[in-house]
Amino acid sequence: MPADTRYWDERRGRIFSRKGGWVMGKGVFCHGFEMNKDLMGRVSFFQVLILNATGRLVEKPLADWFEAMHVGLSWPDARIWCNQIGALGGTLRSSVVAATVAGILAADSRAYGQGTLLEGFAFIERALAEARKGQSAKDIVAQECARHGGKPKFMGYSRPIAKGDERLAEFYNIQKRLGFSIGEHLALALEIEKVLLEDFDEAMNFNGYVSAFLADQGLTAQEAYQICAVLVTSGVTACYVDTFERPPESFLPMRCDDIDYQGPSARPVPLPGEP
Repeated sequence: MPADTRYWDERRGRIFSRKGGWVMGKGVFCHGFEMNKDLMGRVSFFQVLILNATGRLVEKPLADWFEAMHVGLSWPDARIWCNQIGALGGTLRSSVVAATVAGILAADSRAYGQGTLLEGFAFIERALAEARKGQSAKDIVAQECARHGGKPKFMGYSRPIAKGDERLAEFYNIQKRLGFSIGEHLALALEIEKVLLEDFDEAMNFNGYVSAFLADQGLTAQEAYQICAVLVTSGVTACYVDTFERPPESFLPMRCDDIDYQGPSARPVPLPGEP
């Protein structure tokens, strides 16, 4: 029996969108809003960014929180892996767009960057489900440690080169200033942190806070990930500009003897026609 291809046949040469688009003579629409009349100059850039990422026009306090997050997670430090790509782009005289986009791609990982939100959400949602069944924070920590060879190295807690997270204190201040209370996910995250501090001298990191806070705002992991797609942009661009304004190829230059070559020793290469 031939495959039913009607769905694809209906889309040959046609573009369908649930988001919106330009209707000539009427305006540009985004999730039912006319962008020029309803959005431009009336809502913030981050409200529109979240609208495009989730389909919902959120209140300004949440958009302001996301703006603060993008400031707090985009440092102009070329030692950071994604920023280093921006700096290399600048020293090699690539375009700022190419360098910045490459840096964004480098931050898209399950081990670091915005990709960790997916696992951070999964952990705190799993933990809350266990807490609702009567499990204590100590029980939850023990279960998660068992998943990781007895070590407290699960997503949202501990850091590889530093203890704690210096950004969290200010984010609690921002959260309070914007009128957000501590919700069910974040309250549990703080209980888990207390257990980890007592038993392992480890603390919550920024991923743990962000995942719990955004889960309390009703966002899914995928929505949070989509909103944060260009989270590191500003820092990458800053590092590009820093090296672009210096002599070419002067960022982390290397001498031949800086390379610890451990391969086969030098050997002659025969010329064409030689045996």
